[in-house]
Amino acid sequence: MPKVADYYEVLGVPRGASDKEIKAAFRKLARQHHPDVNQGNAEAEARFKEVSEAHDVLSDPEKRKLYDAFGGDWQAAKAAGADPSQAGPRPRTSRRSGAGGPRVTVESFGDVDLEDLLGSRGFADLFGGAGRAAGPIEAEGTIHVTLREAVTGTARSFELPDGRRIEVTVPAGVASGQVLRVPGLRARVVVQPDSRFRRDGRDLTATVTVPLETALLGGEVEVPTPKGGRVTLKVPPETQNGTRLRLRGLGMPDPKGGAAGDLFAEIKVKLPLPLDDATRRWAESRRPAT
Repeated sequence: MPKVADYYEVLGVPRGASDKEIKAAFRKLARQHHPDVNQGNAEAEARFKEVSEAHDVLSDPEKRKLYDAFGGDWQAAKAAGADPSQAGPRPRTSRRSGAGGPRVTVESFGDVDLEDLLGSRGFADLFGGAGRAAGPIEAEGTIHVTLREAVTGTARSFELPDGRRIEVTVPAGVASGQVLRVPGLRARVVVQPDSRFRRDGRDLTATVTVPLETALLGGEVEVPTPKGGRVTLKVPPETQNGTRLRLRGLGMPDPKGGAAGDLFAEIKVKLPLPLDDATRRWAESRRPAT
């Protein structure tokens, strides 16, 4: 996995830097590497994203504390509920963690007033006195949510490079790839996979293990729901392995207010292993004659 530079080195500040020093260093580098100042320069754009990521972490007290303790693995440590005070010293460079868990990352920062970044004089010089005709730049971000958050709806907070903090409401029923817009920010949603459910539009499918006797004679089983908890499902007699039973309205909600999807329970019949004598005799009696 690729290594990432130390965030303090990215901003060129010492580890004990104050919030004011971090902000000043970021503003200086942002002016230098902003894509609108370096149009067509992929290296400058990559550098701007790196600087923005470093600022996003070091300007947030909670994120900075985790980063100081766990380095590039701070997001995984946060997801695991780790205590920063219990971590030992970390190396100056670290690997970018591939661990899962909910996280929010700002992939690139825009919605930065160029006059604020460059100064009124530098802005006028760059655009020949054009001033604010082009309007503000829109920031871009990525919002990672769990399936449960996608079902119930949630919110995420973003801090823009100019210091403003805005909140993005994630509506119930959101799907991966959808883009949410608020003034100054364009955020793409990523719904993380859930091992219990498969999603197809607004419908969800959960695999439910059923004892052989229940599949043969009928009975009840519990099915997990995406909002948490379980519901009781009646399994009819002589249910075949792979049968899908519908629980209406327990799937994903419609963000536009329409009908919710359904939750399907896909039956997986569990054989009673090891076979007892009675079951073995019954199976032998059902074997076709050769």
